[in-house]
Parts: sequence; structure tokens; C-alpha cells
Amino acid sequence: MSIAMNRRHVLELGLLGGASALFGWKLFGAPANHAATAEYIRQMETIRPLFTEKGPPAAGDWLAAHKESGQTFAQYRASDPNRPTAERTKIYLQPIGSGSKEREHVTTTLREFMQLIFGLEVVLLPALSLDGFPAAAQRVNGFTGQRQLLSTHILDQVLKPHRPKDAVAVLAITHEDLWPGMGWNFVFGQASLGERVGVWSTARMGDPVKEATLFLRRVLQVAVHETGHMFGIKHCTAYECCMNGANHQGESDRTPLVFCAECDAKLWWACSLKPGARAKQLAAFAEKHKLSTDATQWQHIAEALP
Repeated sequence: MSIAMNRRHVLELGLLGGASALFGWKLFGAPANHAATAEYIRQMETIRPLFTEKGPPAAGDWLAAHKESGQTFAQYRASDPNRPTAERTKIYLQPIGSGSKEREHVTTTLREFMQLIFGLEVVLLPALSLDGFPAAAQRVNGFTGQRQLLSTHILDQVLKPHRPKDAVAVLAITHEDLWPGMGWNFVFGQASLGERVGVWSTARMGDPVKEATLFLRRVLQVAVHETGHMFGIKHCTAYECCMNGANHQGESDRTPLVFCAECDAKLWWACSLKPGARAKQLAAFAEKHKLSTDATQWQHIAEALP
């Protein structure tokens, strides 16, 4: 069994590196100035006490196997990360293959969630058929008997050549299982960060009918975690946070949907967001979809940042 069996964000191929009046809490997407940055720092410090510090990892957890130093808000700003510009204003979601109506509904819900998280227009593209998908980019997994798609083919041959000019990121979602190449068993997702393209799979996220809420939460979490990486955000080692690394599904399920103060400030700054109003809308979204723990966290943030 490959080491890939236990990794969520498994392979970084590229370098880690506003928009629309569609949302009432969105500021004009120009680069944040010094006054805006200072205000984000003030708001970050206001909500910092609401978050739980990251404890020592258990055996088998991500930080037990990966020694990472994390990333502060200041380090993030200094890294010149990929972020929206006057030309790159949209995130594109590209479904690949077909799925049940329940899985398709989750994709639509994911679009709504990503618009709230990033404050950008998220365009859901028509699904691409797997008819004609080259044989060299498919295989049957020897452990599960499932068909798998080659993630690097999707990145390099499907997404990159057709990436729209106004895309800050293009993200494929498929219900087929993925593997990234020789020596690997599977991957949940993979991104070519320098090329602003990524792909993830829902194949191992549970039953969308019998485990509807859990399945939805897993899809939302992996999607925004991987997109966070595409915006230059590294794994969080300081707090319990959506940007924590996860080495197995149990660890991933313990991870919040909510970004900690330090990591959320990176998105506020990158996408010119209004933190308080955004948190209020995220709390309402989570409550609507029965994500009660996450709804409570966002509500506390909204109350602290009126």
C-alpha cells in the first residue's frame, strides 16, 4: 500500500505563490493598502482567543509524520502569494464525469460555499464526459477494484490548456477515484499551484445518501483547504483550523471547516473581504446545512466582529 493512502494534500507540483459586487460583504478587489492591513491585524487579534491551540499530534497524525513550521499572516503577505487581480477575478469549478443527483447537488452547494469563503464569483462549468479519456490516464485499483483517473493528466492536459484568462484558480471535482502516478495507491486531491489548477475526488468521502451531512462536510472541507493552498496558504500548525494537514480520514473529520484567525486574515487580505459580515453569512450557511459546530464557531466570530 502506498504512502498516498494516508495523505490528503499529497503533492505540490508548483510554487506556492478582488472582483465582483455580487456579494454584499465584498469590498472592491484592489490590493489591500496599509490601513486595510492594519485593520485586518486588529480584527485578527480580536478573534484569536476564540480558537483552540493545536495540541501534540497523536501517532499517525499529519504533524507526527511531517515537521512543518506553519505560516504567520506577516509571512504570508511577504510571500507574494497567488491572489485575485484586476484580470483574475473568478474561481472555476470543472466537474469531470457524471454522478448521482445527490453528488451533483453537493457540487452546487460547494459553489455557494466557496463564494462565501473567498468572496469571488465561482463559475460552475458543464461537466466533461469521460468518453475518450485516454487509456493511459485510467487504471483499475488493485486493492479496491475501482476505476481511477490519473490526476496529473487532468491537471496538465485537461485544465491547464483551457484555463480562462480571468481565472485565479481552476478546480476540477470528480466522483471517480484518483491516483497521481507510479508508486502511489490514491490521492484525495492534487494541485499544480504555479499553474493555478487543481483536482480532487469525492470517491472516498462516504455515502452521499446515508451519510449526507458528513459527505457534504468532507467535500466542503477538502475543497476550501486545497483552494487555500492555491492561494499560497501553508498548513496551519498553530490552531485547530481548516488549513491543518490530515494524514487520515479520522483526522480530517476532526478538522474544523473554519479558518483560524491567522489563516482567515490571509484570505481577508488576499480577497479584500469584510470579515464580520462574511462570518455571519457563513454561520447561516452552516446552520442551513446542519453543520452545527461550524455554525457556532462562525456565529462567535460574527458577534466579535460586528
